[in-house]
Amino acid sequence: MICDRMISNVKSFICRLSFDVEGSIEKAKKFIKSYEEAGISKERILIKLSSTWEGIEAAKVLEKEGIHCNMTLLFAFAQAVACAEAGVTLISPFVGRIFDWYVKNTDQKEFQPKDDPGKYYCNTDNQQKLSKNTGQITELAGCDLLTISPSLLEKLQKSTETVSLKLSVDEAKKQDIDKISLDEKKFRWLLNEDAMATDKLAEGIRKFAADAVKLEEMIKSELKK
Repeated sequence: MICDRMISNVKSFICRLSFDVEGSIEKAKKFIKSYEEAGISKERILIKLSSTWEGIEAAKVLEKEGIHCNMTLLFAFAQAVACAEAGVTLISPFVGRIFDWYVKNTDQKEFQPKDDPGKYYCNTDNQQKLSKNTGQITELAGCDLLTISPSLLEKLQKSTETVSLKLSVDEAKKQDIDKISLDEKKFRWLLNEDAMATDKLAEGIRKFAADAVKLEEMIKSELKK
């Protein structure tokens, strides 16, 4: 199996149940059962859920049952707060997509790395996704995990610039920031007020759902051969 060759966690994404708490929980448990029957421990599995209110609520239940969750399509601070309160294992903000949205939808077309709008959605343990340039990557130095394309990895390998730590738990603890707690009404309002997050979350769910359909069709086609 492919899983046997992988050294990291195995992820299964539940995208078409992004607004269904019970459906997401049921599907996640079916995934876990299938993996365990194949000899893959649930400790290696990350159930990937959209960072909708329903997805986060499902993750809260699953985490209490020892099923680790990776919250994706995270674009807003409200989503990050809700995920932290739910005690999820991993969040995946999309720095590159945030950057692209601001370039497309605002008058500002260039950003210095320290001012990159995608940077400010990462003040927690997380896996940053799909950076667009090395400047974004170095400004996230200290992040738990990063998804970096081969071309950017090659540029970093050739770079002689010194990279300093930008994100650290110790420094975060020193910040004078009041603890924020969100209920469903406040979460939905804050998300609605964030045009970028609202756009990218909906778009991401649609795209992932479409990809799931394509994958199913490919598998059905192969099985008929």
